[in-house]
Amino acid sequence: MKIGIVGASGYTGGELLRILLLHPKVEVAVAVSREYAGEYLFRVHPNLRGVTDLKFSPLDVSKITGQCDVVFTATPHGASVKLVPDFLKMGLKVLDLGADFRLKSPADYKTWYGWDHTTPELLKEAVYGLPELHRNEIRNAKLVAVPGCMSTAAILELAPLVKAGVVDTGRIVVDEKIGSTGAGGKPSLSTHHAERFGVVRPYKLAGHRHTAEIEQELSALAGGQVIVSMSAHAVNMVRGILSTAHLFLTKPLTATDVWKTFRGLYASEPFIRLVKDIKGVYRLPDPKIVIGSNFCDLGFELDSHANRLVVVSAIDNLMKGAAGQAVQDLNIMIGIDEKTGLEMPGYHPV
Repeated sequence: MKIGIVGASGYTGGELLRILLLHPKVEVAVAVSREYAGEYLFRVHPNLRGVTDLKFSPLDVSKITGQCDVVFTATPHGASVKLVPDFLKMGLKVLDLGADFRLKSPADYKTWYGWDHTTPELLKEAVYGLPELHRNEIRNAKLVAVPGCMSTAAILELAPLVKAGVVDTGRIVVDEKIGSTGAGGKPSLSTHHAERFGVVRPYKLAGHRHTAEIEQELSALAGGQVIVSMSAHAVNMVRGILSTAHLFLTKPLTATDVWKTFRGLYASEPFIRLVKDIKGVYRLPDPKIVIGSNFCDLGFELDSHANRLVVVSAIDNLMKGAAGQAVQDLNIMIGIDEKTGLEMPGYHPV
């Protein structure tokens, strides 16, 4: 399969290149960057020096459609909606890593993103690319909307419990802490080293856009409206997300019950690990351990005093939260082992 990547110079584009250049079943044919057209990939992604001599190309839809079978769009929100219809018309499969096709209701784009969706008919066709919930639909999809990084962390920790009907779906609190790569590669005052280093900075305590995805997917599982109260914090790490969910039980649960609930949904999932150890330093999920991998680690603690269940998830925001999950989706779409190109553990130490 010949692959094109639009937005190949960003952090997510770089991770796609890192994975796909060594993927045994695909070939990267076109890597698009308006800013760096004509430059070698390794000038922007120095970790790729000696791996490829490919150069960035300017955006040329006819070149992409002529040379590629599949295209990844790793562009800012609102950009891919202008490109994807043309790719689809030319018969390409598309995996969009932006938010432009994640939400099913066109009205939600006005509410959460402040713009009217120009191709609402494609929202019905797009498949939300979370394999643990939508593997069968992804298999036959032409357009996959790769989930947001915070959405992925939250949905995976909440889905089994919401589906089982054991928590109050009107009272779910999610606190997420994310590394600096979550802000992308374009510098700003808030991402300047002197301002970003050492922080635990609340930056979106209410109204985070990923709330819409989380509620959409959980409501479908619950068969009714699920309300999520989400808050986000920027923390002093480069990569990774730790999501902590506070859930209030509608029936008594033991630790064994919780284990069974998670295993009931995730027993055969290749990239879900349940982490609740009694020894060692890393007894519960920690982003430090999943960096560079496509794993999502899940753990929990019961709080009988407050009738509360605390669930934590850890992912690499650039891998399971973006590029790794997109390649997992690609593998499913083209009918190969979904672990292909992704069977690497995280780094330790990092």
